[in-house]
Amino acid sequence: MFNTRNLRCLLTAAAAALTLPAMAQQQYAQDSATIKKIYDNALTSFESYENLRYLTKQIGARLSGSPQAAAAVEWSRQLMEKMDLDTVYLQEVMVPHWVRGEKEIGRVTNSRLLGNVDMHIVALGGSVGTGKQGLSAEVVEVKSFEELEKLGKKKVKGKIVFFNRPFDNTLIQTGSAYGGAVDQRGGGPVAAAKLGAVGVLVRSMTNDYQTIAHTGSTRYQDDVEKIPAAAISTVDAEQLSSLLKEDSELKFYMRMTSETLPDVLSYNVIGEIKGSEKPDEIVVVGGHLDSWDLGEGAHDDGTGCMQSVEVLRLFNELGIKPKRTVRAVLFMNEENGLRGGTKYAELAKARGEKHVAAIESDAGGFTPRGFGLDGSKEQLQAVLAWKPLLAPYGLHEIGPGYGGADIGPLKGQGSVALIGFKPDSQRYFDYHHTEIDTFEQVNRREMQLGAASIASLVYLLTEHGLDGGGAKASK
Repeated sequence: MFNTRNLRCLLTAAAAALTLPAMAQQQYAQDSATIKKIYDNALTSFESYENLRYLTKQIGARLSGSPQAAAAVEWSRQLMEKMDLDTVYLQEVMVPHWVRGEKEIGRVTNSRLLGNVDMHIVALGGSVGTGKQGLSAEVVEVKSFEELEKLGKKKVKGKIVFFNRPFDNTLIQTGSAYGGAVDQRGGGPVAAAKLGAVGVLVRSMTNDYQTIAHTGSTRYQDDVEKIPAAAISTVDAEQLSSLLKEDSELKFYMRMTSETLPDVLSYNVIGEIKGSEKPDEIVVVGGHLDSWDLGEGAHDDGTGCMQSVEVLRLFNELGIKPKRTVRAVLFMNEENGLRGGTKYAELAKARGEKHVAAIESDAGGFTPRGFGLDGSKEQLQAVLAWKPLLAPYGLHEIGPGYGGADIGPLKGQGSVALIGFKPDSQRYFDYHHTEIDTFEQVNRREMQLGAASIASLVYLLTEHGLDGGGAKASK
Protein backbone atom coordinates (compact mmCIF):
# COMPACT_ATOMS: atom_id res chain seq x y z
CA MET A 1 0.00 0.00 0.00
CA PHE A 2 1.37 3.46 -0.92
CA ASN A 3 1.88 5.76 2.04
CA THR A 4 -0.44 8.74 1.47
CA ARG A 5 1.42 10.84 4.03
CA ASN A 6 4.64 10.49 2.03
CA LEU A 7 2.77 11.37 -1.13
CA ARG A 8 1.48 14.56 0.48
CA CYS A 9 5.01 15.42 1.60
CA LEU A 10 6.38 14.91 -1.90
CA LEU A 11 3.61 17.01 -3.44
CA THR A 12 4.18 19.76 -0.88
CA ALA A 13 7.90 19.73 -1.57
CA ALA A 14 7.30 19.85 -5.31
CA ALA A 15 4.86 22.74 -4.92
CA ALA A 16 7.35 24.62 -2.76
CA ALA A 17 10.06 24.19 -5.37
CA LEU A 18 7.84 25.48 -8.17
CA THR A 19 7.22 28.77 -6.33
CA LEU A 20 10.95 29.58 -6.17
CA PRO A 21 12.81 31.90 -8.55
CA ALA A 22 14.90 30.12 -11.19
CA MET A 23 18.20 30.32 -9.29
CA ALA A 24 16.58 29.22 -6.07
CA GLN A 25 14.87 26.33 -7.90
CA GLN A 26 18.28 25.21 -9.11
CA GLN A 27 19.66 25.33 -5.56
CA TYR A 28 16.60 23.50 -4.25
CA ALA A 29 17.05 20.76 -6.85
CA GLN A 30 20.73 20.44 -5.95
CA ASP A 31 19.96 20.21 -2.22
CA SER A 32 17.20 17.68 -2.82
CA ALA A 33 19.46 15.50 -4.95
CA THR A 34 22.28 15.62 -2.38
CA ILE A 35 19.95 14.65 0.45
CA LYS A 36 18.62 11.75 -1.63
CA LYS A 37 22.19 10.54 -2.15
CA ILE A 38 22.88 10.79 1.58
CA TYR A 39 19.88 8.63 2.43
CA ASP A 40 20.56 6.13 -0.37
CA ASN A 41 24.13 5.61 0.82
CA ALA A 42 23.30 5.47 4.52
CA LEU A 43 20.50 2.96 4.05
CA THR A 44 22.65 0.58 2.04
CA SER A 45 25.69 0.75 4.31
CA PHE A 46 26.49 -1.48 7.27
CA GLU A 47 29.62 0.39 8.35
CA SER A 48 28.17 2.58 11.11
CA TYR A 49 26.16 -0.30 12.56
CA GLU A 50 29.23 -2.53 12.57
CA ASN A 51 31.21 0.23 14.30
CA LEU A 52 28.52 0.27 16.97
CA ARG A 53 28.82 -3.50 17.27
CA TYR A 54 32.55 -3.20 17.97
CA LEU A 55 32.11 -0.34 20.43
CA THR A 56 29.46 -2.17 22.44
CA LYS A 57 30.55 -5.79 22.15
CA GLN A 58 34.34 -5.52 22.12
CA ILE A 59 34.75 -2.50 24.40
CA GLY A 60 31.45 -2.50 26.29
CA ALA A 61 30.37 -0.18 29.08
CA ARG A 62 32.45 3.00 29.16
CA LEU A 63 32.01 4.86 32.43
CA SER A 64 34.37 7.83 32.76
CA GLY A 65 37.69 6.90 34.30
CA SER A 66 37.37 3.20 33.44
CA PRO A 67 39.79 1.20 31.28
CA GLN A 68 36.90 0.70 28.80
CA ALA A 69 36.46 4.47 28.45
CA ALA A 70 40.17 4.79 27.69
CA ALA A 71 39.91 1.98 25.13
CA ALA A 72 36.94 3.68 23.47
CA VAL A 73 38.92 6.91 23.13
CA GLU A 74 41.83 5.19 21.42
CA TRP A 75 39.62 3.06 19.17
CA SER A 76 37.53 6.08 18.11
CA ARG A 77 40.66 8.07 17.34
CA GLN A 78 42.00 5.28 15.15
CA LEU A 79 38.61 4.84 13.49
CA MET A 80 38.54 8.47 12.38
CA GLU A 81 42.21 8.52 11.43
CA LYS A 82 41.47 5.77 8.89
CA MET A 83 38.83 7.96 7.24
CA ASP A 84 41.25 10.41 5.60
CA LEU A 85 39.78 13.43 7.39
CA ASP A 86 41.50 16.80 7.45
CA THR A 87 42.10 16.67 11.20
CA VAL A 88 41.73 14.12 14.00
CA TYR A 89 42.81 14.98 17.52
CA LEU A 90 42.21 14.40 21.23
CA GLN A 91 41.16 17.09 23.68
CA GLU A 92 42.35 16.55 27.26
CA VAL A 93 39.81 16.58 30.07
CA MET A 94 40.00 15.43 33.69
CA VAL A 95 37.01 13.24 34.57
CA PRO A 96 35.54 11.74 37.74
CA HIS A 97 36.18 8.09 38.50
CA TRP A 98 33.29 6.52 40.38
CA VAL A 99 33.11 2.73 40.70
CA ARG A 100 30.04 0.65 41.55
CA GLY A 101 31.80 -2.14 43.38
CA GLU A 102 29.99 -5.39 44.16
CA LYS A 103 26.47 -6.12 43.00
CA GLU A 104 23.97 -4.26 45.16
CA ILE A 105 21.57 -5.98 47.56
CA GLY A 106 18.12 -4.61 48.33
CA ARG A 107 15.63 -6.38 50.58
CA VAL A 108 12.52 -5.79 52.66
CA THR A 109 13.39 -7.65 55.89
CA ASN A 110 10.40 -7.76 58.18
CA SER A 111 7.14 -7.34 56.28
CA ARG A 112 4.17 -8.55 58.31
CA LEU A 113 2.60 -9.77 55.06
CA LEU A 114 5.55 -11.34 53.21
CA GLY A 115 8.52 -11.46 55.56
CA ASN A 116 11.75 -10.97 53.59
CA VAL A 117 11.37 -9.76 49.98
CA ASP A 118 14.36 -9.31 47.64
CA MET A 119 14.14 -6.23 45.44
CA HIS A 120 16.10 -4.93 42.46
CA ILE A 121 18.24 -1.89 43.25
CA VAL A 122 21.33 -0.26 41.72
CA ALA A 123 23.51 2.45 43.23
CA LEU A 124 23.04 5.90 41.76
CA GLY A 125 26.12 7.28 40.06
CA GLY A 126 28.31 9.15 42.52
CA SER A 127 26.67 7.56 45.55
CA VAL A 128 28.69 6.67 48.59
CA GLY A 129 28.53 3.08 49.76
CA THR A 130 26.80 1.65 52.79
CA GLY A 131 29.87 -0.14 54.08
CA LYS A 132 30.39 -3.91 53.90
CA GLN A 133 27.74 -4.60 56.52
CA GLY A 134 25.04 -2.72 54.66
CA LEU A 135 22.33 -0.46 56.04
CA SER A 136 18.94 -1.34 57.54
CA ALA A 137 16.27 1.19 58.49
CA GLU A 138 12.58 1.95 58.36
CA VAL A 139 11.24 3.53 55.20
CA VAL A 140 9.23 6.69 54.66
CA GLU A 141 7.63 7.22 51.23
CA VAL A 142 7.20 10.60 49.52
CA LYS A 143 6.30 11.74 46.02
CA SER A 144 7.69 15.27 46.19
CA PHE A 145 10.14 17.49 48.01
CA GLU A 146 7.17 19.35 49.46
CA GLU A 147 5.91 16.13 51.07
CA LEU A 148 9.37 15.50 52.46
CA GLU A 149 9.60 18.97 54.01
CA LYS A 150 6.18 18.60 55.62
CA LEU A 151 7.30 15.39 57.32
CA GLY A 152 10.18 17.24 58.94
CA LYS A 153 13.16 15.90 60.86
CA LYS A 154 11.04 14.13 63.46
CA LYS A 155 9.60 11.68 60.92
CA VAL A 156 12.63 11.43 58.64
CA LYS A 157 15.65 11.17 60.94
CA GLY A 158 17.26 7.72 60.93
CA LYS A 159 15.10 6.45 58.06
CA ILE A 160 15.45 5.62 54.39
CA VAL A 161 13.52 8.10 52.25
CA PHE A 162 11.73 6.45 49.33
CA PHE A 163 11.04 8.90 46.48
CA ASN A 164 8.22 7.32 44.47
CA ARG A 165 7.02 9.91 41.97
CA PRO A 166 6.30 8.10 38.67
CA PHE A 167 6.55 9.37 35.10
CA ASP A 168 3.48 11.22 33.88
CA ASN A 169 2.36 8.74 31.24
CA THR A 170 -0.21 11.16 29.83
CA LEU A 171 2.67 13.05 28.23
CA ILE A 172 3.33 11.93 24.66
CA GLN A 173 7.01 12.90 24.68
CA THR A 174 8.66 10.62 27.22
CA GLY A 175 11.52 13.09 27.62
CA SER A 176 9.05 15.51 29.16
CA ALA A 177 7.93 12.81 31.60
CA TYR A 178 11.57 12.17 32.48
CA GLY A 179 12.08 15.87 33.10
CA GLY A 180 9.12 15.86 35.47
CA ALA A 181 10.55 13.08 37.63
CA VAL A 182 14.35 13.21 37.49
CA ASP A 183 14.82 15.95 40.09
CA GLN A 184 14.17 13.39 42.85
CA ARG A 185 17.13 11.34 41.61
CA GLY A 186 19.48 14.30 41.35
CA GLY A 187 18.45 16.23 44.44
CA GLY A 188 16.78 13.59 46.61
CA PRO A 189 19.78 12.47 48.67
CA VAL A 190 20.72 16.01 49.73
CA ALA A 191 17.13 16.95 50.59
CA ALA A 192 16.73 13.74 52.63
CA ALA A 193 20.09 14.07 54.37
CA LYS A 194 19.26 17.60 55.51
CA LEU A 195 16.40 16.09 57.53
CA GLY A 196 18.56 13.33 59.02
CA ALA A 197 17.79 10.43 56.66
CA VAL A 198 20.37 7.63 56.50
CA GLY A 199 19.65 6.46 52.95
CA VAL A 200 17.57 7.06 49.84
CA LEU A 201 15.65 4.90 47.38
CA VAL A 202 14.45 6.50 44.14
CA ARG A 203 11.89 5.04 41.76
CA SER A 204 13.63 4.21 38.47
CA MET A 205 13.38 6.81 35.72
CA THR A 206 11.23 4.89 33.24
CA ASN A 207 7.64 4.82 32.06
CA ASP A 208 7.88 1.03 31.74
CA TYR A 209 6.77 -1.45 34.41
CA GLN A 210 9.82 -3.68 34.79
CA THR A 211 12.05 -5.40 37.31
CA ILE A 212 15.16 -3.69 35.94
CA ALA A 213 16.55 -0.79 37.97
CA HIS A 214 17.82 2.32 36.15
CA THR A 215 20.92 4.10 37.41
CA GLY A 216 21.84 7.74 36.78
CA SER A 217 23.71 10.54 38.52
CA THR A 218 22.93 12.04 41.86
CA ARG A 219 24.48 15.13 43.42
CA TYR A 220 25.87 15.86 46.85
CA GLN A 221 26.74 19.10 48.65
CA ASP A 222 29.98 19.49 50.56
CA ASP A 223 28.19 20.89 53.60
CA VAL A 224 25.57 18.11 53.76
CA GLU A 225 26.26 14.56 54.92
CA LYS A 226 26.56 12.13 51.99
CA ILE A 227 24.12 9.23 52.37
CA PRO A 228 23.80 6.09 50.20
CA ALA A 229 21.35 6.42 47.30
CA ALA A 230 19.96 3.71 45.04
CA ALA A 231 17.36 3.36 42.29
CA ILE A 232 14.69 0.71 42.71
CA SER A 233 12.85 -0.93 39.80
CA THR A 234 9.30 0.23 39.06
CA VAL A 235 7.87 -3.22 39.83
CA ASP A 236 9.57 -3.24 43.22
CA ALA A 237 8.69 0.40 43.86
CA GLU A 238 5.02 -0.47 43.45
CA GLN A 239 5.35 -3.47 45.76
CA LEU A 240 7.28 -1.54 48.39
CA SER A 241 4.66 1.21 48.32
CA SER A 242 1.89 -1.35 48.74
CA LEU A 243 3.68 -3.03 51.66
CA LEU A 244 4.25 0.30 53.39
CA LYS A 245 0.53 1.01 53.31
CA GLU A 246 -0.05 -2.17 55.31
CA ASP A 247 3.01 -1.92 57.54
CA SER A 248 4.61 1.49 58.03
CA GLU A 249 7.28 0.04 60.32
CA LEU A 250 8.82 -2.40 57.86
CA LYS A 251 12.56 -2.16 57.33
CA PHE A 252 14.65 -2.12 54.16
CA TYR A 253 18.18 -3.49 53.92
CA MET A 254 20.53 -2.08 51.29
CA ARG A 255 24.17 -2.93 50.66
CA MET A 256 26.36 -1.02 48.22
CA THR A 257 30.16 -0.83 47.99
CA SER A 258 30.40 2.09 45.55
CA GLU A 259 33.08 4.74 45.97
CA THR A 260 34.66 7.71 44.21
CA LEU A 261 38.36 7.45 43.31
CA PRO A 262 40.70 10.29 42.23
CA ASP A 263 39.99 12.01 38.90
CA VAL A 264 41.47 10.49 35.74
CA LEU A 265 42.84 12.07 32.56
CA SER A 266 40.61 11.35 29.57
CA TYR A 267 39.74 12.94 26.23
CA ASN A 268 37.13 14.21 23.84
CA VAL A 269 37.75 12.66 20.42
CA ILE A 270 37.43 15.07 17.49
CA GLY A 271 37.53 14.68 13.71
CA GLU A 272 36.77 17.28 11.09
CA ILE A 273 36.44 18.15 7.43
CA LYS A 274 37.57 21.70 6.70
CA GLY A 275 35.14 24.03 4.98
CA SER A 276 36.00 24.92 1.39
CA GLU A 277 34.75 28.55 1.57
CA LYS A 278 34.29 29.45 5.24
CA PRO A 279 36.58 27.11 7.20
CA ASP A 280 36.41 29.29 10.32
CA GLU A 281 32.65 28.72 10.60
CA ILE A 282 32.01 25.41 12.36
CA VAL A 283 29.08 23.01 12.42
CA VAL A 284 29.47 20.49 15.24
CA VAL A 285 27.78 17.11 15.36
CA GLY A 286 28.30 14.87 18.37
CA GLY A 287 27.31 12.39 21.04
CA HIS A 288 28.88 11.22 24.28
CA LEU A 289 31.39 8.39 24.23
CA ASP A 290 31.05 7.49 27.90
CA SER A 291 28.19 5.33 29.18
CA TRP A 292 26.93 3.87 32.41
CA ASP A 293 28.55 0.68 33.60
CA LEU A 294 25.55 -1.67 33.69
CA GLY A 295 24.96 -2.43 30.00
CA GLU A 296 26.80 -1.61 26.78
CA GLY A 297 25.78 2.01 26.25
CA ALA A 298 24.21 1.23 22.87
CA HIS A 299 21.30 3.67 22.65
CA ASP A 300 22.91 5.90 25.28
CA ASP A 301 24.98 6.97 23.49
CA GLY A 302 26.83 4.60 21.20
CA THR A 303 24.36 5.29 18.41
CA GLY A 304 24.83 9.06 18.72
CA CYS A 305 28.61 8.72 18.51
CA MET A 306 28.56 6.39 15.54
CA GLN A 307 25.95 8.53 13.76
CA SER A 308 28.27 11.52 14.20
CA VAL A 309 31.20 9.61 12.70
CA GLU A 310 28.87 8.40 9.94
CA VAL A 311 28.18 12.03 8.96
CA LEU A 312 31.88 12.42 8.16
CA ARG A 313 31.95 9.12 6.27
CA LEU A 314 28.94 10.09 4.18
CA PHE A 315 30.48 13.44 3.22
CA ASN A 316 33.73 11.77 2.19
CA GLU A 317 32.06 8.83 0.43
CA LEU A 318 29.76 11.08 -1.60
CA GLY A 319 32.39 13.72 -2.34
CA ILE A 320 30.44 16.45 -0.54
CA LYS A 321 32.75 19.43 -0.04
CA PRO A 322 31.19 21.43 2.78
CA LYS A 323 31.47 25.19 2.56
CA ARG A 324 31.80 25.36 6.34
CA THR A 325 33.83 23.08 8.59
CA VAL A 326 32.12 19.91 9.83
CA ARG A 327 33.41 18.76 13.20
CA ALA A 328 32.39 15.50 14.88
CA VAL A 329 32.95 15.52 18.64
CA LEU A 330 32.71 12.40 20.78
CA PHE A 331 32.33 13.94 24.23
CA MET A 332 33.63 12.29 27.40
CA ASN A 333 31.81 12.29 30.75
CA GLU A 334 28.28 13.39 29.90
CA GLU A 335 26.77 10.84 32.27
CA ASN A 336 28.35 11.85 35.57
CA GLY A 337 29.97 15.22 35.25
CA LEU A 338 29.64 16.89 31.81
CA ARG A 339 33.35 17.61 31.95
CA GLY A 340 33.85 16.95 28.21
CA GLY A 341 31.17 19.35 27.06
CA THR A 342 32.32 22.00 29.51
CA LYS A 343 35.97 21.68 28.44
CA TYR A 344 35.05 21.81 24.75
CA ALA A 345 33.10 25.05 25.22
CA GLU A 346 35.85 26.52 27.40
CA LEU A 347 38.52 25.89 24.74
CA ALA A 348 36.24 27.07 21.91
CA LYS A 349 35.76 30.37 23.72
CA ALA A 350 39.48 30.75 24.46
CA ARG A 351 40.30 30.17 20.79
CA GLY A 352 37.61 32.54 19.56
CA GLU A 353 35.99 29.83 17.44
CA LYS A 354 32.81 30.65 15.55
CA HIS A 355 30.18 27.95 15.77
CA VAL A 356 27.25 28.24 13.38
CA ALA A 357 25.39 25.32 14.94
CA ALA A 358 25.91 22.29 17.14
CA ILE A 359 23.80 19.14 16.76
CA GLU A 360 23.65 16.48 19.46
CA SER A 361 22.33 12.94 19.08
CA ASP A 362 21.64 11.62 22.57
CA ALA A 363 18.09 10.29 22.53
CA GLY A 364 18.64 6.79 21.17
CA GLY A 365 18.96 5.22 17.75
CA PHE A 366 15.25 5.05 17.02
CA THR A 367 13.19 6.20 14.00
CA PRO A 368 13.89 9.88 13.25
CA ARG A 369 11.08 12.37 13.87
CA GLY A 370 12.81 15.73 13.57
CA PHE A 371 14.94 18.30 15.37
CA GLY A 372 14.50 20.71 18.25
CA LEU A 373 16.28 24.05 18.02
CA ASP A 374 17.44 26.31 20.82
CA GLY A 375 18.29 29.54 19.04
CA SER A 376 16.95 32.80 17.71
CA LYS A 377 13.66 33.27 15.89
CA GLU A 378 15.60 33.95 12.70
CA GLN A 379 17.60 30.73 13.04
CA LEU A 380 14.42 28.75 13.60
CA GLN A 381 12.85 30.26 10.50
CA ALA A 382 15.95 29.36 8.47
CA VAL A 383 15.72 25.72 9.56
CA LEU A 384 11.94 25.62 9.05
CA ALA A 385 12.52 26.80 5.48
CA TRP A 386 14.28 23.46 4.84
CA LYS A 387 11.30 21.44 6.01
CA PRO A 388 10.09 20.71 2.44
CA LEU A 389 13.47 19.07 1.84
CA LEU A 390 13.39 17.03 5.05
CA ALA A 391 9.73 16.13 5.49
CA PRO A 392 9.70 13.48 2.74
CA TYR A 393 12.09 11.50 4.97
CA GLY A 394 9.77 11.56 7.98
CA LEU A 395 11.26 14.65 9.66
CA HIS A 396 8.04 16.45 10.56
CA GLU A 397 8.79 17.55 14.14
CA ILE A 398 10.99 20.58 13.52
CA GLY A 399 10.64 23.51 15.89
CA PRO A 400 11.79 25.06 19.16
CA GLY A 401 13.36 22.53 21.52
CA TYR A 402 16.27 21.33 23.59
CA GLY A 403 19.73 21.06 22.09
CA GLY A 404 21.64 18.67 24.33
CA ALA A 405 23.71 18.38 27.50
CA ASP A 406 27.15 18.29 25.87
CA ILE A 407 26.53 21.20 23.51
CA GLY A 408 24.69 23.19 26.17
CA PRO A 409 27.86 24.93 27.48
CA LEU A 410 28.27 26.55 24.03
CA LYS A 411 25.11 28.57 24.58
CA GLY A 412 25.83 32.27 24.49
CA GLN A 413 29.04 31.93 22.50
CA GLY A 414 28.23 34.12 19.53
CA SER A 415 25.10 33.19 17.64
CA VAL A 416 25.49 29.39 17.78
CA ALA A 417 22.23 27.45 17.37
CA LEU A 418 21.92 24.35 19.55
CA ILE A 419 20.01 21.53 17.84
CA GLY A 420 18.83 18.26 19.33
CA PHE A 421 18.15 15.25 17.12
CA LYS A 422 14.67 13.89 17.91
CA PRO A 423 14.06 10.19 17.26
CA ASP A 424 10.86 8.46 18.34
CA SER A 425 10.88 8.59 22.14
CA GLN A 426 8.49 5.82 23.15
CA ARG A 427 11.04 3.04 23.83
CA TYR A 428 14.06 5.05 24.95
CA PHE A 429 13.38 4.93 28.68
CA ASP A 430 12.87 1.18 28.58
CA TYR A 431 16.66 0.92 28.13
CA HIS A 432 18.03 4.20 29.50
CA HIS A 433 20.82 3.66 32.08
CA THR A 434 20.20 -0.09 32.38
CA GLU A 435 21.82 -3.46 31.88
CA ILE A 436 19.63 -4.04 28.80
CA ASP A 437 20.98 -1.06 26.83
CA THR A 438 22.80 -3.42 24.50
CA PHE A 439 23.64 -3.68 20.82
CA GLU A 440 20.79 -6.15 20.24
CA GLN A 441 18.25 -3.43 21.08
CA VAL A 442 19.36 -1.22 18.16
CA ASN A 443 17.69 -1.59 14.78
CA ARG A 444 20.17 -1.02 11.97
CA ARG A 445 17.74 0.72 9.63
CA GLU A 446 16.47 3.06 12.33
CA MET A 447 20.02 3.93 13.31
CA GLN A 448 21.03 4.60 9.71
CA LEU A 449 17.92 6.69 9.08
CA GLY A 450 19.03 8.80 12.02
CA ALA A 451 22.53 9.19 10.63
CA ALA A 452 21.16 10.23 7.24
CA SER A 453 18.79 12.71 8.86
CA ILE A 454 21.59 14.33 10.83
CA ALA A 455 23.92 14.36 7.84
CA SER A 456 21.25 16.02 5.70
CA LEU A 457 20.78 18.83 8.21
CA VAL A 458 24.55 19.20 8.58
CA TYR A 459 24.80 19.50 4.79
CA LEU A 460 22.17 22.26 4.70
CA LEU A 461 23.85 24.10 7.57
CA THR A 462 27.27 23.95 5.92
CA GLU A 463 25.84 24.91 2.53
CA HIS A 464 23.66 27.84 3.63
CA GLY A 465 24.51 28.77 7.20
CA LEU A 466 21.92 30.30 9.52
CA ASP A 467 22.34 33.98 8.70
CA GLY A 468 19.33 34.06 6.39
CA GLY A 469 20.93 32.11 3.57
CA GLY A 470 18.97 29.01 4.46
CA ALA A 471 15.68 30.82 4.30
CA LYS A 472 16.56 32.46 1.00
CA ALA A 473 17.45 29.13 -0.51
CA SER A 474 13.95 27.76 -0.01
CA LYS A 475 11.74 30.81 -0.65
